[in-house]
Amino acid sequence: MDERLDAAQRDWVEDLLPDADVVQDMSWNLVDTTVLHVRAGGRDFVVKAAGPDDTHLPREISAHPAYVAPLAATEQAARLLDANAAARIILLEYLPGTLVLGTDAEQRPDTYRQAGELLSRLHRLEARTDAGYEARATARALHWLEQPNRVDAAIAERARSILSSAPAPPVDLVPTHGDWHPRNWLDDHGTVRAIDFGRFAFRPASTDFVRLAAQQWRENPRLEAAFFEGYGSDPRDPDRWHLDALREAVGTACWAYKVGDVPFEKQGHRMLAEALAAF
Repeated sequence: MDERLDAAQRDWVEDLLPDADVVQDMSWNLVDTTVLHVRAGGRDFVVKAAGPDDTHLPREISAHPAYVAPLAATEQAARLLDANAAARIILLEYLPGTLVLGTDAEQRPDTYRQAGELLSRLHRLEARTDAGYEARATARALHWLEQPNRVDAAIAERARSILSSAPAPPVDLVPTHGDWHPRNWLDDHGTVRAIDFGRFAFRPASTDFVRLAAQQWRENPRLEAAFFEGYGSDPRDPDRWHLDALREAVGTACWAYKVGDVPFEKQGHRMLAEALAAF
């Protein structure tokens, strides 16, 4: 078993799957999370283990029973087979398919139509109104700007000014994926499936569109049109959408600097410039 798992995590896997062999390390190696494709008893599984400072695995565990399970029932997300929250490790069903990112499927409108339909199913599962969400989201963005970063001082000051004066009305929240884009979609002979619910939370539906808008839709508007063909009507409020984009841009630039992802940091700076231009 992979040496990046700690002793408790290795023991847990060996108890569940005594004959497990690692087929592939699928980790991104940007954060302290290990994702392994393993095979045991002639079956394939995914083992996902997190480090002591991780906050994503508890979210993924909590998402499965009520929110991921309906997608898993149609084989468009993985079933959670077992979990040990204390040891920070889960066992998932292995889903066939290839990551959409960087493949021909990333430029196919039908990929986005299916992704929109799948996300709509998640968003429709529940809705709740929250009077404090907007203030919390803005506070997180402002906190990012206080962390070490390479954002130009003038740009950071303008972002702070806009964020500090942003309205914070009650908003409707739905179950969101939190990282909805081709890096977390699988293409299995034309069928789109979703992976990695580690950023699951209740948020406005529009927040699940910001990464697509900053990347794939920006380059090819046909993909955006196909997405909403699958999703249904576009729920974005123009004013809040600009604020969503600004908060996402701040988080991207600062987080990418923190983890040393230079290309993603560069994208974050571009997102910041474009988001500020909308105000």
